[in-house]
Amino acid sequence: MNTTPPSLTIGTVAKRAGVPIDTIRYYEREGLLPEPLRRASGYRSYNESAIKRLRFIRRAKELGFTLEEIRDLLALSTDRRGGVKAVRKRAEQRLESIDARIAELMRIRKGLQQLIEVCPGHGDPEHCPILRALADEEPQA
Repeated sequence: MNTTPPSLTIGTVAKRAGVPIDTIRYYEREGLLPEPLRRASGYRSYNESAIKRLRFIRRAKELGFTLEEIRDLLALSTDRRGGVKAVRKRAEQRLESIDARIAELMRIRKGLQQLIEVCPGHGDPEHCPILRALADEEPQA
């Protein structure tokens, strides 16, 4: 547990965590980041644990986790009994989702490549196989 007294400004935390200030405020509203203490002036005051948590969130987002999934991961990170097993399960599910998305993108890529190959790149727009496919018309041979 971090017992460092809060003394960091939101700007300092944002810079060190690598996130915009508005993102910090958003995560606070969403409950991903605890509300910070306030100085007498009303300004937010953070400690090092806020930076660690923001980096955790940022890295999880980079791996494709949703904010809801990140909320679960944060909760599981303190679960000494089943946390690691559950975290692994979440990571496996995320990987399956990514694999499915890659397969879908490859299907889309193949379709787009086929349209590009049959498009002459000149002529009337109404005869363009790409535009016809987008308009849900059969391309002309």
